[in-house]
Amino acid sequence: MTHPPLSPSSSADMAPLVLVRRLSGPAAGGEAGSALRLPLKADQRTSLRGHRLSACGRDLLLQLPRGAALEPGERLAPTGASPMVLVEAAPEPLLVVRAADSLALLQAAYHLGNRHVPLEVRADQLRLGVDPVLEDLLRQRGLVVERLQAPFLPEAGAYAGAGPSHHGHSHP
Repeated sequence: MTHPPLSPSSSADMAPLVLVRRLSGPAAGGEAGSALRLPLKADQRTSLRGHRLSACGRDLLLQLPRGAALEPGERLAPTGASPMVLVEAAPEPLLVVRAADSLALLQAAYHLGNRHVPLEVRADQLRLGVDPVLEDLLRQRGLVVERLQAPFLPEAGAYAGAGPSHHGHSHP
C-alpha cells in the first residue's frame, strides 16, 4: 500500500522542535504563559542532548551546548524567537528521610554522600531517589523513611560551580 506524499505543512508539524539556546533572565510578561512546558526528572535535566516530549506531547530535540544541568524555571529556545520552552521539575518517586536527632540526619547525609547518592538536602529532611537497599539501611539506622512522589532537586555537587546549589526555589 502506498501513502500519499506529505504536504510541506504536515511534515513540518511532525518535525521536532530543535532547541539550541538557553535564555537568561526571567520570562517577560505573558511569555511564560505561552511557553511549551518541559517536565523533566532530575536525571533527565543533566542531559542536554536528545529527544524529549513537552507536557502537551510535542516532540522536542535538545541540542544545547555543554554546560550545567537544566534548572526548573530555565527557558530554552530554537534558533528563531519562538516558541519558548520552560523547564519544569517533574514529579518522581522519592524517599524522604527524617530523624528526631539532627546529628542522625547529618550522619545519614554523610553516608549517602560517601556513596555518591544524588541528594536533596533540606533543613529537617533528606530526599533521594527510591532505592530499596538504601531505604533498608536508613531504617536500620533508626531513621524515619517515607515514600513520596514529588519533584527532585538534588544538590549540584562540589564541581558544579562556586557556592551552594541554587534551584530557583525555596524550601518550606
